[in-house]
Amino acid sequence: MSSVIDTIETLLVDLPTIRPHKLSMTTMACQTMVIVRMRHSDGIEGLGEGTTIGGLAYGPESPESIKRNIDTYLSPLLIGQPSSNLNVLRARMNRHARGNTIAKSALETALLDAQGKRLGLSIAELLGGACHTHLAVLWTLASGDTAKDIDEAFQRLDERRHCDFKLKIGANPVEQDVRHVSAIKKALGERASVRVDVNQAWDESAAVRGIQALQDAGIELIEQPIPAREHAGLIRLASRFNVPMLADEAVQDARDGLELAAGGFSGAFALKIAKSGGINGVLELAHVAQAAGIGLYGGTMLEGTIGTAASLHAWATLPEMAWGTEMFGPLLLKDDIVVESLNYHDFGVDLPTAPGLGINLDEAKLAHYSRQ
Repeated sequence: MSSVIDTIETLLVDLPTIRPHKLSMTTMACQTMVIVRMRHSDGIEGLGEGTTIGGLAYGPESPESIKRNIDTYLSPLLIGQPSSNLNVLRARMNRHARGNTIAKSALETALLDAQGKRLGLSIAELLGGACHTHLAVLWTLASGDTAKDIDEAFQRLDERRHCDFKLKIGANPVEQDVRHVSAIKKALGERASVRVDVNQAWDESAAVRGIQALQDAGIELIEQPIPAREHAGLIRLASRFNVPMLADEAVQDARDGLELAAGGFSGAFALKIAKSGGINGVLELAHVAQAAGIGLYGGTMLEGTIGTAASLHAWATLPEMAWGTEMFGPLLLKDDIVVESLNYHDFGVDLPTAPGLGINLDEAKLAHYSRQ
């Protein structure tokens, strides 16, 4: 007899960051994760994580709403259901609950983790196998201080931890942000690539001014310069400049990807399991991009180790990630809630190979950081 889902527990976990992390919409000194513990009738426990950025400053889901909506609406749809038929359970959640992609992603991760443990396979193996066992990882420079960011970049280079850097801009006037970014690129020279994430902070006219100056400074990629809903404007910007545009908030799922591709967008898509409702949804988006000749980038919501590992298993199955990944979330945290951390080295991170996620909780740390 196949196992069924017995219980689903959610925990709010607050972990401090190693430094303030400045974005266009907020500054973070702590990351809150929703940890899912899904227990099955065969004794297996699956782990998942739902994480967003800055509470409600970034999007419509907050850690508190993720936990409440899993507990109140999504868990009752799953408890008592067969554990192994992920497609049926995904359809069931989508039929009865709109949106809530981060919450659904956390639950899908827990289901895949449990199935991998049940079969003795990693999640990447469940998805057909890994094309890569070591994935490139960039580092985001987000202190907001030019000198500090330059020192931080050189430290990461000397440690062979990261050789690609992204700068969070958009909170300041365009000219001020351009000076900040240009100074960092000039200091790093050819030792490292530099990209920027505007986090939707500019209108199209400001974007034209800013992108031209950033292109002249040698910046390699411009992420989401204008609001997510302005697909036509993003397509115009991609056509106007040589520096590629990276669509992030503008491309949530395969439908968004198809609309941008059909409109003539060229550049890259930022993949995130959280915004696509889980690993299967994000791979559907990746396949649309591949068919349209659009580059791929493995994005993050600054997840901890559980969410980062889930993303790595997805990215590892793709033949090419032209723009690498941004899976540095655990490195931004002062502490962790897992027994063994991910292995970051040689400008990237190793894919966990143990069954499921390949991650085990540190129960004492989990209890210490869980919100009471």
